[in-house]
Amino acid sequence: MPNYLEVLHPDHPRGGFRFALFDFDGTISLIRQGWQGVMIPMMVEVLLDTNSGEPVAALESCARDYVERLTGKQTIYQMIQLKEEVEKRGGTALDPLEYKRIYHDRLWKRIEHRVAGLKEGKIDRRDMTVPGSEGLLMALRKREVSLFLASGTDLCYVQDECSALGLSGYFDGGIHGALDDYRSFSKKIIIERIYQENDLHGSELVAFGDGYVEIENTREVGGVAVGVATDEIGLVDVDPWKRTRLIQAGADVIIPHFRNHQELVSYLFIEE
Repeated sequence: MPNYLEVLHPDHPRGGFRFALFDFDGTISLIRQGWQGVMIPMMVEVLLDTNSGEPVAALESCARDYVERLTGKQTIYQMIQLKEEVEKRGGTALDPLEYKRIYHDRLWKRIEHRVAGLKEGKIDRRDMTVPGSEGLLMALRKREVSLFLASGTDLCYVQDECSALGLSGYFDGGIHGALDDYRSFSKKIIIERIYQENDLHGSELVAFGDGYVEIENTREVGGVAVGVATDEIGLVDVDPWKRTRLIQAGADVIIPHFRNHQELVSYLFIEE
């Protein structure tokens, strides 16, 4: 058994995978690392404007709680919650799409140089991906596993950032992301479509993600869920918060990164 694999459900299906679903931010891409440090302060500013009289620390705790709870879903859901929190405090809220635009503008100022550096070749794409990501994608494609990318980040950004990382070509099943009409997209919808269009049966799908959504949705249809609990700063150890959340979501396996992707593939396809 590979040492870096934490197997939570030893009886989970192995082998026979035809399709694989990947989350993007935090699972493959590190371009948006630190996004919480942009979203939460922005939300605290908005809540302070309601003049509710609450201490800044209390507002930070409130925002952090629901941001973390909704991480993995489309960004709009965090903004919908922000609108509700403003209204609870008697404030006049903006449309959630406007809050999302403000957040994206601020985040872009933080990550613009990363995307530009990747496109210009000034930043090594390996510095902006979870270690071993491309090796795993390559290994799965060699096995003729069809790969899908599904992210809660807006589609236009996911497509651009995946291209900047040079990884778009691996996803023969397509790159999927959030839309302004948020009800028309979800990871659940993508997973159900994979099953319907390909006459898939339970354990023929394996999913990789660092958020609870893709893990829960995959387990619901009988697929195998690999939780990627990467410490996005150190890139070596498991992030304890991610690990706890992934276990709660029902992950079959937890890994810290893809550095040992050959061992991971051998385990998943029963080649020990």
